[in-house]
Amino acid sequence: MTKYSIAQVEALTGIKGHTIRVWERRYNFLAPERTNTNIRFYSDAELRKLLNVSILNRNGVKISKIDRMTDAQINEAILNLFNTIDTALNEEINKLTLAMLDMDEIKFDKIFQKQLVRFGLIKTMTDIIYPFLNHVGVLWTTQKAMPAHEHYVSNLIRQKIIAATDSLPSAPANARSIVLFLAEGEDHELGLLLAYFIAKDLGWQVYYLGQNVPTENVLEVVALKKPQYILSILTAPLSKKYERHIHNLVLNLKIPLIASGSPGNFTILKKAAIEVVHLPSPDALVSFLR
Repeated sequence: MTKYSIAQVEALTGIKGHTIRVWERRYNFLAPERTNTNIRFYSDAELRKLLNVSILNRNGVKISKIDRMTDAQINEAILNLFNTIDTALNEEINKLTLAMLDMDEIKFDKIFQKQLVRFGLIKTMTDIIYPFLNHVGVLWTTQKAMPAHEHYVSNLIRQKIIAATDSLPSAPANARSIVLFLAEGEDHELGLLLAYFIAKDLGWQVYYLGQNVPTENVLEVVALKKPQYILSILTAPLSKKYERHIHNLVLNLKIPLIASGSPGNFTILKKAAIEVVHLPSPDALVSFLR
């Protein structure tokens, strides 16, 4: 059993530690265990439940009502929320889900390639793959998929984006340039890989640094290559350390930081007067780089 501290649960769910403690005192749906030194820790099951509670609460279900629901009722409510999306889209997502659960790469590839031919990579990612990955998250919280399934399918999608990017021509020597990276604490790379494809497709020279890149490394590359922009994806909930990382980066840069990611992160950055160019979608990035 994996054990999570309250700080880890806060980072993974986006729910403030204070809120979690209040819920524990007032309601019965959460009962963390404690170490010999009286420190709370949470299991996989409790993490899943907190994610589900958060989703339902954001969609208008009161905590007091959720507290009276059984685990089966919570899972059913989560799945019902997902099933309200477009029927045609749902059908494609269901096909991808079956391929994922069977770990059938050939079947998954056929479905992906069909969408790729019809819509191109950007639309396939935004209209099919991102909603599919959201569904995978729902399946995990309702115990219908293992974390291994998510790792498996994420790696397949990663391979598809890299292959599509590799097939593009190299940028000319005098092309505009951009540095792409994920800050320390960021592991979800698919959005950054899609940004790599977009920039290269538009003729930009791309310096791709990958995941968990320290601030000083980004600044070294910027000083060496003098790009027009740097770009990052801010998906993980902003901890104080993460916020300081972004602040130090912006403070030391002479060029704009472009970023996409969770809307709540940009609200926090705005309140802290940290200037970041927020691009909310791949289409917005296409327009910006053009």
